[in-house]
Amino acid sequence: MAAIWERWQAYERKEARGLALMSAWLSPEQRSQFEKCNRFDVIGSESGKRYRICYGTSTNVYEMDGSDRVVLGWCFRPAGSLVAGDVMLAQKIALETDERATLMVARPFPSSFPLRATLPPTH
Repeated sequence: MAAIWERWQAYERKEARGLALMSAWLSPEQRSQFEKCNRFDVIGSESGKRYRICYGTSTNVYEMDGSDRVVLGWCFRPAGSLVAGDVMLAQKIALETDERATLMVARPFPSSFPLRATLPPTH
């Protein structure tokens, strides 16, 4: 039982570091969104479309319309076993710097999937 607890504590430390790094890269508006709703919006580098990145590591990016409705979901993440903050930061940077290449490797999913913003972060 002690080994399980130690693994969980190690994961929690990694998660906290990942969220701290992500938070350092967010704009003040994005940071406020994340603190209130466990999500933040980014603007695509080529199209100017708005994407909502919700707390999570997969199926957590949504293309939004002007009425704040989900148009389509996008699933993409960096390789490796990373905590949510690290994944979300990578997703933010990818969409804000090379949206076209990012969407070429991303897998779309239906807009009917529920937003993942209801999942609580551990910060």
